[in-house]
Amino acid sequence: MARDTVDTEPVEQIDQLVDYLAAGCKPPSDWRIGTEHEKFPFYIDGNAPVPYGGDNGIRALLEGMEQKLGWDPILDAGHIIGLVEPTGQGAISLEPGGQFELSGAPVETIHQTCRESNAHLSQLQEIAEPLGIRFLGLGGSPKWTLADTPRMPKSRYDIMTAYMPKVGSQGLDMMYRTCTIQVNLDFSSESDMRRKMQVSTKLQPLSSALFASSPFTESQPNSLQSWRSDIWRDTDNQRSGLLPFVFSENFGFADYVDWALDVPMYFILRDGRYHDVTHVTFRQFMQGALRNSVPDGLPTMGDWTNHLSTLFPDVRLKRFIEMRGADGGPWRRICALPALWVGLLYDDEALDAAEQLTANWSFDEVFALRESVPSNGLDAKIGKTDLHRISREVLGISRLGLQNRARLNPDGYDEAHFLAPLEETVARGSTAAQEMVKAYHTRWGGSIEPVFTEYAY
Repeated sequence: MARDTVDTEPVEQIDQLVDYLAAGCKPPSDWRIGTEHEKFPFYIDGNAPVPYGGDNGIRALLEGMEQKLGWDPILDAGHIIGLVEPTGQGAISLEPGGQFELSGAPVETIHQTCRESNAHLSQLQEIAEPLGIRFLGLGGSPKWTLADTPRMPKSRYDIMTAYMPKVGSQGLDMMYRTCTIQVNLDFSSESDMRRKMQVSTKLQPLSSALFASSPFTESQPNSLQSWRSDIWRDTDNQRSGLLPFVFSENFGFADYVDWALDVPMYFILRDGRYHDVTHVTFRQFMQGALRNSVPDGLPTMGDWTNHLSTLFPDVRLKRFIEMRGADGGPWRRICALPALWVGLLYDDEALDAAEQLTANWSFDEVFALRESVPSNGLDAKIGKTDLHRISREVLGISRLGLQNRARLNPDGYDEAHFLAPLEETVARGSTAAQEMVKAYHTRWGGSIEPVFTEYAY
């Protein structure tokens, strides 16, 4: 999330919170695609992490992008921590360890998404190269220890850094040493939201396997294909992971609100200051728990919006649906991730087929699959069927959906060709993570340093 909101409308009834989510419903003609991708900045000289300050640090990078793009700076206690396009169509933000994120504008086609990503990477390269900085497209930081990793001066991250070790063993690794590619998609009604949430929740482990690209930790193979996915297994399980109630045939907006109300909060924002409120849930907040301990200690819609942004299930519901299962990766995968999900979810025939494919997948089976994927990737199984086989069927459904959409570029190509990196992975029978480990033991000569060349932007 690029900027925390300060909407001051009072929250007095739970129905307001349900209505907030329901207001995301829109006709298919208004559906959009919002793609986010993160990458690790590093110095070309020595493949070292990039700190915030200094003449060639993250701050200088943001200031250079501000001058180039003319976007508005986002400030936190006087520090520039991001940029936002003046009309709100896109933003650049920082993750806790300096991971550089583009939150793309809501666009109509994958062609537009890919052009946006290419333009961003080109602009970023123009600013970064003179500073001696490049970017790494992986799901996990392959070299630096947690102590080596810089920390960004963002107030909400200070609160999270203090809280994470209390609620899980890998929360700090999640914050400081992982990157993702994510897509945000729309729904037309509560029933459409339900179908999309259920299908995408069941298939999120497949996305994690297809995009697995984090096999190294602190310069060594970590015996995992997706270290990032493993990290999410014990980050903060009150707000993360697989949500059992999503599997219910009656799942709706009110169920998600009911869950979110009982998740501990991180902060509330008052007059530009972040207040640590990790000791209360939003329900307790509504019951007056902060009335006397923080300024204006009654909940607002801005507080609710910010709270929703601090929930981390595999598929997150806001006024749109966020697909959160994929590792970060090189530029072709920035386009492949939204293509996968748009193909599955934005065409009626494809959504019907995906729903039928996963109809009998229970919560327990999907949970077991999710537990297996970090180590086993496409060899993980649901029941007796491995993800190699399922992925071929799912990619076929996605390709059908993209072809049915028939959104053509000027050369007459539809969006289906953006699936090519994933189809190559399935045809090869090995993930990017497995290919990296193979290279490490052969042509890389037992060193992870070549990853900074072969997977760099």
